Amino acid sequence: MAVSPITAVVGTVAALLSITSFAPQILKIWKEKDASSVSLRTYVVTVIGFSCWIAYGVMIRAWPVIASNIACLLMSGAVLAMKWRFARQAKG
Repeated sequence: MAVSPITAVVGTVAALLSITSFAPQILKIWKEKDASSVSLRTYVVTVIGFSCWIAYGVMIRAWPVIASNIACLLMSGAVLAMKWRFARQAKG
């Protein structure tokens, strides 16, 4: 299926904004070495959601859906990993 140039631009901008939306949170957590204000449940659900989007993209063979959601999964996964890491460090 052919995609119009404007549709491709809108999709690209949406993907880039979604991906980069995690950057400020990641930088803040890393800089402060504290993720106590991050909701564990929210990020678990977010990671599961991106995983489902990737599966959906594979099923419909839509590489833009797959690629953008892999990037979002990596970013949200990084937040989740730091949440666990810094929570364990705070306890120990």
